[in-house]
Amino acid sequence: MEGSEDNKKGKGGRPPKAVKRNQLMAIKCTLFERRAIEAKAGSVGLTVSEYLREMGLTGKIDRRNRALPKEVLGFTATLNHLAANLNQLAKKRNQGDELSPLERAELKVQSGHVKELAIEIKSYLL
Repeated sequence: MEGSEDNKKGKGGRPPKAVKRNQLMAIKCTLFERRAIEAKAGSVGLTVSEYLREMGLTGKIDRRNRALPKEVLGFTATLNHLAANLNQLAKKRNQGDELSPLERAELKVQSGHVKELAIEIKSYLL
């Protein structure tokens, strides 16, 4: 069983959440009620689950706890993707391996994506 500790050391990915939401609740409602709940959840920028959970626990929605705009989430997702790709290339290079022509081309493309993303972020903020 000593080998299991070694497996955990190199494991990557998202860390587990401290509190895992694994319980499912179902409600019955009419189509009209469903559409109304979905519309209210959308108007405050929450999913239906988040909206119902917040309403059930606190009885109100704090509009200050809204999710980030979709554009910002898109920028974050793109940056995470680019960072992962660049990290893989850097790891290979730091291990002493030479980059193949395909990897060099990918690095050039990724560099272009970073520049485009920087322009998009600047235009979004202005």
